[in-house]
Amino acid sequence: MSLTSSVGLMAIFVVDLINMIYISWLQDETATAAIGYAGAILFFTTAFGIGLSIGVSALVARAVGARDMALARERTTSGFAIGALFGAVFAALVWLALPQIVALLGATGETAVQTLWFLRLLIPSQPLLMIGMIGGGVLRSHGDARRAMMVTVWGAVALAILDPILILWADLGLTGAALAGWGSRLVIAAMALWPVWRHYGGFSPLSLRILHADLAPLSTIAAPAVLTQLATPVGQAFVTRMVAGYGEAAVAGMAIAGRLTPVAFGVIFALSGAIGPIIGQNLGAGRLDRVRRSFWDAVLFCALVIAAMSALLFLARAPIADLFHAQGLTRDLVYLFCGPLSLLFFFNGLIFIANATCNNLGAAFQSTLVNWARHTLGTVPFAWWLGQTYGPQGVLIGQALGGIVFGLLAIWLALRVIRQRVALG
Repeated sequence: MSLTSSVGLMAIFVVDLINMIYISWLQDETATAAIGYAGAILFFTTAFGIGLSIGVSALVARAVGARDMALARERTTSGFAIGALFGAVFAALVWLALPQIVALLGATGETAVQTLWFLRLLIPSQPLLMIGMIGGGVLRSHGDARRAMMVTVWGAVALAILDPILILWADLGLTGAALAGWGSRLVIAAMALWPVWRHYGGFSPLSLRILHADLAPLSTIAAPAVLTQLATPVGQAFVTRMVAGYGEAAVAGMAIAGRLTPVAFGVIFALSGAIGPIIGQNLGAGRLDRVRRSFWDAVLFCALVIAAMSALLFLARAPIADLFHAQGLTRDLVYLFCGPLSLLFFFNGLIFIANATCNNLGAAFQSTLVNWARHTLGTVPFAWWLGQTYGPQGVLIGQALGGIVFGLLAIWLALRVIRQRVALG
C-alpha cells in the first residue's frame, strides 16, 4: 500500500519538480525564485486536499471493513461533492489574498510580479486536484492500490508532455507552466472518477439529507486532519520568509530542496495515507492487535526508506545540482540537503505515522496539536537562532533539528492512544 500510493503521491509533487526543472533551464534566477515562492503557497493548497482525502478515505475504509458497501458508496459520493465544494471556496479565498500572502513570504519587485501571475493562473484549478486526491483515497480504502497510484501517475505523464511544449517550445515561461498544470489536474480528476464509477458501483444519488448526514462524521476526522496538514506549509512559509532575506539564490536553493523532499521521500509522505485505511479496516473488524502491528511495521519501514534514499541523494548530489543549473549559494544548499539533513527526515516520518494512527483511532485533534507545535515551536526558534549564526544554511538546519523532539513526542502520544483503545476493547 505504501509503495504504490507513494508513486501516486509522488506524481503530485513530481508535477512541481518538473516545473522547477524546466523553469531552471531558462536560467532566469527571478523565474526560479518565483517558482520557489509559489511552491510554498501551492503546498498550502495541496495540504488542504490531503487532509480532506484522509477524512474521506477513513470513513470509506470503515464502511468497507464492516462490509457495508452501500454506506461506502454513499460516503464516496458525498466525499467527492464536499471536497469539490470546499476546494472551490478555499481556492477562491487564497486567490483573493494572493498579494498579501506573496508579500508576507518576502517576495519583492519582479519576483513578486511573476509569482502572482503564475499563482493567479493555477490556483483556480484546485478543485480538480481535490477530486483526484479524494478519489485516490477512496480507491486505497477499497485496497485498490494500483488504480489509486495511476490517478496521479497519468497526471504527471500529462505534465511531462505539456511542460516542454508550453514552457520551452512555445516560450511561454511561467504562463506555460501554469497552463500545463491545468492540463495535468484535469487528467488527475478524470482518472479518479472513472475507476470508482467503473469498478466500485459508481455513486449514490446525492441529496441535501445525505450531505448533511455525512458532513458531521467527515468533519470529525477531516477538519483536524486538514488543520494538521496545513501546519506543514505554514512552517515552510516561515522558513521561506527567513531565507528570503538572503536573496534570490538562497530562495532558489531552498525551493529545489523543497521540491526534492516529497519526491525523494514520497514513500514516507504516502505512509500516512497508506497506513490509515489499514488501521481503519482493522479497527472496523475489531482487530486491535493488527493495529499495533501496523504501527510498528510502519516505523521500521520509515527508517529503512530514509536510510536508503539519503544514501542515494548523497551519491547523486552533484548531478542533481547540475540538473537545476545550481551555482554558488544555491548549489551549497542543494548539497546540504543531499546529506545530513535528509537523514533527519526520519523524525518527520514518525510524525506522519503517529498522526495517521491517531486520526483513525478517534484522536485526530491530538495530531493537529503535535503537527502545529512541530511547525511553529519546533521550527521558528531553531531556524531563527541558527540562521543568525550560519545564514540560510542555519535556517534549514534549524528547521530539521526541531523535528527530532516532536517526532519522538508524536510516537509516545500515539502509543498511548493505542493502549487506550486496547483497554476499551
